[in-house]
Amino acid sequence: MNSITSVRYRPVENQQDHDDCGCKGPLFGCRHAQIILYFSLMTITYCTRTVLSVGIVAMTNNSTSTNTDIPTYHWQNQSVVLSAFFWGYVVLQIPAAMAGKKLGAKWLLVGMATVDSVSCLLVPVSAEYLGSNGVIVCRVAQGLAQGGISPMLHMLLGHWAPPSERSVMGSFAYSGSVFGNIIALPLTGLICSSCWGWPAAFFAFGALGLLWVIAWTLLGADRPGLHRGITSCEKKYIESSLGHTEHQEHKTPWRRILRSMPFWAVTVSFVGANWGSSVLQTQTPTYLYKILDYDIKSNSLLSAAPYVAMLVGSFLLSVICDWLINRQIVSRIAARKIFSTIGTILPAMSLTAIGFIPKEEATLSVVILILNGAFQSGGFCGYQVNHMDLSPNHCGVLMGITNGTTSVFSIISPLIVQFIVTDQRNQRMWMTIFITTACVYLATDLFYLIFGSADVQPWNDQGEDDSTTNSTTTAVTTCTGAPLPNVPPTKTTAAPADAQSNVSSTTDSRANLNVYI
Repeated sequence: MNSITSVRYRPVENQQDHDDCGCKGPLFGCRHAQIILYFSLMTITYCTRTVLSVGIVAMTNNSTSTNTDIPTYHWQNQSVVLSAFFWGYVVLQIPAAMAGKKLGAKWLLVGMATVDSVSCLLVPVSAEYLGSNGVIVCRVAQGLAQGGISPMLHMLLGHWAPPSERSVMGSFAYSGSVFGNIIALPLTGLICSSCWGWPAAFFAFGALGLLWVIAWTLLGADRPGLHRGITSCEKKYIESSLGHTEHQEHKTPWRRILRSMPFWAVTVSFVGANWGSSVLQTQTPTYLYKILDYDIKSNSLLSAAPYVAMLVGSFLLSVICDWLINRQIVSRIAARKIFSTIGTILPAMSLTAIGFIPKEEATLSVVILILNGAFQSGGFCGYQVNHMDLSPNHCGVLMGITNGTTSVFSIISPLIVQFIVTDQRNQRMWMTIFITTACVYLATDLFYLIFGSADVQPWNDQGEDDSTTNSTTTAVTTCTGAPLPNVPPTKTTAAPADAQSNVSSTTDSRANLNVYI
């Protein structure tokens, strides 16, 4: 039996002392270019996702375009066409994350973005020759492709985002989804009403996606060590701040992950976020129109206002979050919990308030709805990036599990609304929906406050079958995760045969030794 000494590092709450001891690289470095690529990808994928929401109106109504030659169709299954995207979206979350760990995220993203873009380009052709069934196939393909993107981005952020910049970089990358909603809806409407008609909208966004594929192929990289243009200074800064200087493949510790309460705390937070955002974004405009006689959808500026508030809020709150952590004003987990609470409890309060506002105060409801967009952005630098705190090595898999399982609630919540609100003009029925959603927000945030953590979990560097009987090589690291200078890795070797019994008796205690420097 071979003995083992386990040497772990404990990250400090802020990286400032470590950052000050060396250069971070150029003011605009390769990590910043990567984040812009992630932001652009999220923007484009949300454009290709939402283009059909507006486009289907023009596809089934010949009065939307000035060009009478634009084809229109009479489909009775429009709701099925619109929901087909989510059939595929929940399927590949976990498999894509697993494939990314083995094959790398770069080329998988190339494949996913290509499939998504080509499927978007094929929608007009499929509609013409295959009808609604052809469009359904294209949308399922888009859902399958986009289902793997969030786990891939989480994996990439785990390699590229230093802990001291994690809130800002993660929030900026994922805020591309918000920006995509802001530009997709008005642009699609503008193109559909032009002489080019609705097919041009699908062609435009599909072509934009293929341009991103080219840019990513030329400029993207799985991690700093594989980027050809990165300076040695920036590479050293990123890798040392993350606590590793070379790539190692880690087996996924499934049982340890599924038994981890901090992981479930993040997942439960996603349940509340997906449930609440679905009600806020898809049902609240209907409530304003049916109960308060305020048609927010007819005003494109007002329709985009909550998303603009969310985008601005994500930038401001993420900067504040990292500032609080790096200045040691609050601990990392305290910051995560504070901003997660902002992203859940304040929307819960605003939803409840909207349900009690009288018809004469409809404008106040719209103002609250816009502010609510800013409140929700707190989640970007709260639970949204918490996977990377818990396990930089497995954060892609964690995101795949979380996003794949909780996306179902985005589908379930509208069905529950339909079941409870049988009369859309009955305000009491809507109050039941809003109060229920507020309770979901409250319960999920309370669970996160109790069980949430920002510490790197013990299973981050362990595989499912790790045991104390295998020899290992472990690098001694500093409290920031950087290798201790002039200290060689601790390597264990098999004990002599006549000492096996003595080694065996001490293996367990030595295997659990934690050395904090």
